[in-house]
Amino acid sequence: MSVLTRNEAQTRAQLLDVHRYTVDLDLTTGEETFESRTAIRFTAHAAGDTFVEIKPETLRSLSLDGQALDPGRLDENRYPLDGLTAGPHELTVDATMRYSRTGEGMHRFTDPADGETYVYTQLFMEDVQRVFAAFDQPDLKAVFDLTVTAPTGWTVLGNGTATQATEVRWTIAPTPPVSTYLVAVAAGPWHSVTTHHAGLPFGIHCRRSLAPHLDADADEILDITRACFDRYHEKFDEPYPFDSYDQAFVPEFNAGAMENPGLVTFRDEFIYRSAVTDTERQTRAMVIAHEMAHMWFGDLVTLTWWDDIWLNESFAEYMGYQTLTEAAFPRALNSVRAGETLFPDTWVEFGVSRKGWGYDADQRPTTHPVAPDPHAVPDTASALLNFDGISYAKGASALRQLVAWLGEKDFLAGINTHFARHKFANATLADFIDNLATATDRDVHAWAASWLRTTGIDTLTAHVETTGNSWNLTVDHAGTRPHRITVGTYDHSLDTQTGTDQLTLRNRFELDIPQNGTPATLPGTRPDLVVLNDNDLTYAKIRLDPDSWNTALTHLSGIPDALTRAVVWNTARDMVRDGTLHPTVHLTAARTHLPYETDLALVHGVLGFASTHIADRYLAPEDRPTALATLTSLCRDLLRRTEGLTAKDWEQRPGPTAPGSPDPGLRLTAVRHFIDAATQPDAIQDWLHEGTVPGGPELDPELRWRILTRLAVLGATDETAIARELDKDPSATGQEGAARCRAALPTPEAKAAAWQAMFADDTLSNYLFTATAQGFWQPEQSELLHPYIARYYPDAIALAARRGPAIAEAAGRHAFPSHAVDPDSIQLGDQALKNPALTPALRRKLTDQLDDLRRALAVRNAH
Repeated sequence: MSVLTRNEAQTRAQLLDVHRYTVDLDLTTGEETFESRTAIRFTAHAAGDTFVEIKPETLRSLSLDGQALDPGRLDENRYPLDGLTAGPHELTVDATMRYSRTGEGMHRFTDPADGETYVYTQLFMEDVQRVFAAFDQPDLKAVFDLTVTAPTGWTVLGNGTATQATEVRWTIAPTPPVSTYLVAVAAGPWHSVTTHHAGLPFGIHCRRSLAPHLDADADEILDITRACFDRYHEKFDEPYPFDSYDQAFVPEFNAGAMENPGLVTFRDEFIYRSAVTDTERQTRAMVIAHEMAHMWFGDLVTLTWWDDIWLNESFAEYMGYQTLTEAAFPRALNSVRAGETLFPDTWVEFGVSRKGWGYDADQRPTTHPVAPDPHAVPDTASALLNFDGISYAKGASALRQLVAWLGEKDFLAGINTHFARHKFANATLADFIDNLATATDRDVHAWAASWLRTTGIDTLTAHVETTGNSWNLTVDHAGTRPHRITVGTYDHSLDTQTGTDQLTLRNRFELDIPQNGTPATLPGTRPDLVVLNDNDLTYAKIRLDPDSWNTALTHLSGIPDALTRAVVWNTARDMVRDGTLHPTVHLTAARTHLPYETDLALVHGVLGFASTHIADRYLAPEDRPTALATLTSLCRDLLRRTEGLTAKDWEQRPGPTAPGSPDPGLRLTAVRHFIDAATQPDAIQDWLHEGTVPGGPELDPELRWRILTRLAVLGATDETAIARELDKDPSATGQEGAARCRAALPTPEAKAAAWQAMFADDTLSNYLFTATAQGFWQPEQSELLHPYIARYYPDAIALAARRGPAIAEAAGRHAFPSHAVDPDSIQLGDQALKNPALTPALRRKLTDQLDDLRRALAVRNAH
């Protein structure tokens, strides 16, 4: 398949204006294919040659201005349009297209729970070509007018309001001018909850088997949607630019969500059929807010070329977190009163989870600037590689720092100028910076050059000295970016009620970095703890002075502000990864402080790093059992802390937990990690047999499959037990759970069958592939799995070439032998990187994974 280059896109944009697509899709013609008929009206500015893209199963016919064209001239995914004359034209294309099982193009899914079928589009980057013919580049915006024929009993959703003309025929209201990758259709026997807000129809939709779970959360989802919608209208001068707002939770979705105008699609794991924590509900709410921000930044104003994808994602990431923190809810929801915020500080979760994603990506050899040089993104294949922690988390961190430096008022004024100047059109980074500059006297261009055009992470190290009746703070600045940070100072104090030693905030003050070597001089004795970047407003590694670090390690849970604790935990995380803090010191700190932690996002983030990085990779295999025992003891403490929950507590919707009362989300987190860290099967086998954890919760499907997976790893279950569990839960997630368990069984036969399913027969959907891969590699089974390390590279390279970028991403992420931390494994990977057959998507994933193995090996060798 030919990928579109930047030069080709620029040439085509100079030649063409595209006005309107009239698309007719017939979804009633079979289980493997559907029919696609397209008419494209466009104008050529001058005589010339160009091409249109389509990836058909069968290309039946084409005509240009009523003259038939030869379908045989299709070259891979391009049909040449030679000898165009200046003036208006109409191209018609009639084709049969193939449904996808990998989440690319028109994905088709049959629900094993009830046999119902659903289809939906994911047309990002260049997958519109899998559904209809198009001039497929973001700066050739057009009006899209779609008609869909669907089976009786189905509902059709689209970018605009959909009207049922006959029992099987649906028309979707024409869009305003949008880019090809933003067109969306979702069809099936959806379960829907609808309402109106601000004069517009709002709807949320899922497959029928999830209806009870959507209904349980419908008020919460719609309240979040309405609150964010209202908050964006307070921030933005441009009103919401589309005629409706639907949110469809769809099966086997490749991303978290997709910002299709008027029809946002989400992975339907966000419809919770099992118990979740409030942090997970906050994540869902943040994704809702993120995708809604795209309606303005991404949909109303769209990038010109894919080098500016960060403009979409960083902006939506920043706005999602900030707006969710600010949004006031219109009515009471659990313990949240009308007019209060449901999630008062989402930035704690961002700091402890999302920023780590950015920090990790920025230290790999594949790092790139937030805003890459245009020449670094020469085609769509290279553009696809930049959807990473830099474009999302680092970019959002940079915008947060920009707001701290610029002020929110000027920032929003510049944003609103940007929307006004480029609405329903395209814009570049230069346009964005120019528009920000209209709102301030500050040198935004210089800021952009230092923050958006550079790579890597600055390090800010505190040095504290006492001088008489004052103390001095000097910050060593390793890096090139300017930073505006908050410094927090804390002192020991005695809690008179409990008799425990606490830390109390003395002062917070702003500091601009670099200081040009001049220390900040503060009155009084030196504080017991000095924390740089106390409000986490910048993007940098933080290093405390030695006395502060000792205080932090011993009193971390006593730091009064959760965001400050997140900064300190991130410091510990960075130090482990850099080899300057022994992993067991981090584990000891977690064991010491997490039983007293009050912020669930911190517990979730710190436990996640301790288990997946420290226990699984950074410690040598002989030290892993001790690490798992430490995690088990920690989880027992958390379980003891959360005793006394009632059935009503487990039905609680999100909101602040009453002071002193046990938190069901904390207990659920402890149960999950207890299961994952189990080295002996007895306790969790008893839970599975009894159907409950002593003291709660009762085991829902997610916990039952989690236990069964761990039992499979430990060799304490078999195929018969897996089949029995699948009989109890034949849902799609049940099918995934069974695939994960079967692949985790420690037998040669189970491993051979899983490998065959992943790398040979090509029938697994994207989700079943991922589940099988997640079960396959287990640290406890290294001897059994050793022969597969060498097999992985040639088999993954061949698979990626056959099945495309989505499966390549899954193979590189989930099917990689990430626990094989040894020089031989790294050498095998380095040899594979020399293979010219590597697809760009897999090459990027392998490069990152091998760098992570090198880091893990370096951490082991450092101690």
